[in-house]
Amino acid sequence: MKLAWKEMKKSKSKFLILGSIIFLVSFLTFIISGLANGLSQDNAALIKDLPSGHFYLDEAADGTYNLSKIDEDVQASVLKEHPEATAFSIQMGFVNDAEDKQHSVAFVTSTDSDLFEGVKDGEIVLDRSLEKEGIQVGDVLTNNQFSGSFTVAGFVDQKKYSHAPVAYIHMTNYQEMYRVMEMQTLFIPGQDAPVIGGLDSFTNKGFLNTIPSYNAEQMSLNMIIWFLVIISGMLFAIFFYMMNVQKIGLYGILKAIGMKTISLFQMIWYQMLAITAVALLLSILFSQGFNLLAPEGMPFALTVDTILILSAVFLVVGFIGATISGLQIKKIEPLQAIQQGEM
Repeated sequence: MKLAWKEMKKSKSKFLILGSIIFLVSFLTFIISGLANGLSQDNAALIKDLPSGHFYLDEAADGTYNLSKIDEDVQASVLKEHPEATAFSIQMGFVNDAEDKQHSVAFVTSTDSDLFEGVKDGEIVLDRSLEKEGIQVGDVLTNNQFSGSFTVAGFVDQKKYSHAPVAYIHMTNYQEMYRVMEMQTLFIPGQDAPVIGGLDSFTNKGFLNTIPSYNAEQMSLNMIIWFLVIISGMLFAIFFYMMNVQKIGLYGILKAIGMKTISLFQMIWYQMLAITAVALLLSILFSQGFNLLAPEGMPFALTVDTILILSAVFLVVGFIGATISGLQIKKIEPLQAIQQGEM
């Protein structure tokens, strides 16, 4: 450890350059991860907030929720057999306020359940983001597909679907607006998934992929994140490889005086750990600062779990990269290394 620290002090500029690059890569990774989590929440908070369970869609819908229609007899049978279950429907639409300003929303209706907001006929409960657009409790909203009007009964926090604020309405109002009697989806909480004839079953994660754009959006961002992680590992491997090539003569002398190969590996690991730990600490601090300075409307959510997972991944990748670069140390013969170093 002392030898590793002495070398880092002696070659400050080299290690500072590597640390700066790792900091920039990890900082960018944390920022993209925060955006990915924020967009995920903004895209599907309504579904992600539900407990673990199973979603059921009509087989004929082929995994497309807005084409699904649950047979009313099947729905009644399932709800009777599973009292904790619920049937719900979602459709994109809009509401007009008193000034005839249009607001995009995702209309949601469901059978009686604690999992969704209960609303009365003619009432509407909105995501709180619409409150910032000037809508208040008691306001009257209209929709061109609805013969009546909606009275705002309240607001809920962080309920989004397909990047639109959720609007809970009564089932009869929903049926009038969209001219359908059947619900789109059945949801049964719990780990056990009963087989229901004519219906396809999806886990929470599987159902998220039925949301248009969700899978493509998350896949693109996650691909960028993992590319950045792999790049950081390659940086460690290349940096320490070049350092080791320059120090072949030194390693030969150290081996000649009795230092074991594992001790040389430990020196590299210590240097990798020190550089990565400092870079990650700065990245975390800067990413939290970015969270505070980011515009209010930007979907950014960097959780503690995400920070810990990414930090562990960076350490593991750094360890692998540094270890691979040090495999040449094992092959060094003291006399040959000393002679090579003298040339």
